[in-house]
Amino acid sequence: MQIKKVGVVGCGLMGHGIVQVAAQGGCNVICLEAEQAFLDKGLARIEKSVEKLAQKAVEKGKASEADAKAAAAATLGRIRGTTNKADLADCDLVVEAIVEDLGVKKALFAELGSIVKKQGIFASNTSSFPIGEMAEASGRPERFVGLHFFNPVQLMRLVEVVRTDATDDEVFAAARSFGEACGKSPVSCKDTPGFVVNRLLVPFMVQALSMLERGDATKEDIDTAMQFGCGHPMGPITLTDYVGLDTTLYILEGWCERYPDEPAFAIPALLREKVKAGKLGRKSGEGFFKWDGDKKVG
Repeated sequence: MQIKKVGVVGCGLMGHGIVQVAAQGGCNVICLEAEQAFLDKGLARIEKSVEKLAQKAVEKGKASEADAKAAAAATLGRIRGTTNKADLADCDLVVEAIVEDLGVKKALFAELGSIVKKQGIFASNTSSFPIGEMAEASGRPERFVGLHFFNPVQLMRLVEVVRTDATDDEVFAAARSFGEACGKSPVSCKDTPGFVVNRLLVPFMVQALSMLERGDATKEDIDTAMQFGCGHPMGPITLTDYVGLDTTLYILEGWCERYPDEPAFAIPALLREKVKAGKLGRKSGEGFFKWDGDKKVG
């Protein structure tokens, strides 16, 4: 089973990156957005990113300017935008990268189930919702996987390939091969909360916030300890700011509701207080630290 034509639903933060790496991997890609303005914005981001990577290849001596321009043009030539779901009908794979709202995702897959060819594979880029629930909504659970890419998609090497009990072995193998074609290192995982990365990372962030809440150490010392003691690129409290305090809270609330007996899933009161105050981290300019764009300033 070969994946040659890919549909990506959503051309936002994650979607535009998935479109780009799929095209770089040689696939023809249909990018679907709800409105033309959103589509134009996403396609412009892709063009800028492709050109930037091409220029870096030239600067590093990995390609001549002519070869880099030709490769960039070939990548962009494999991408087509649309606002019509019917254009996804003959895709071998359709990847959903829309808002993190399970109800909206399930409704989308229920609709796509009657549009996309029966052999087509469905995938969600969700970071926290059960793949199995979306698979059932699609009407083709045996042809459904999770493909969780990481931000920024163009640079992060990992993709988590998630299977349910119903996922067909051939479908799962095709999804892994697609991840490799996108230049990623795929890891396999069952349909478990948070998959591999977030299942370990979010409780780690919670423990750091709990330490801060108890007064065990300052936020600066907690972060410094994990940076220099464990070699992490940033500390867990800075990371929470970077991810977004509202996003972190949303994930935790969903997990706590679904898995009330799991001791690793807990919500620090400090996190709720920050979100209630509108201090969401990097995106709002202040969380546990102050931010100027992507730069931490205090």
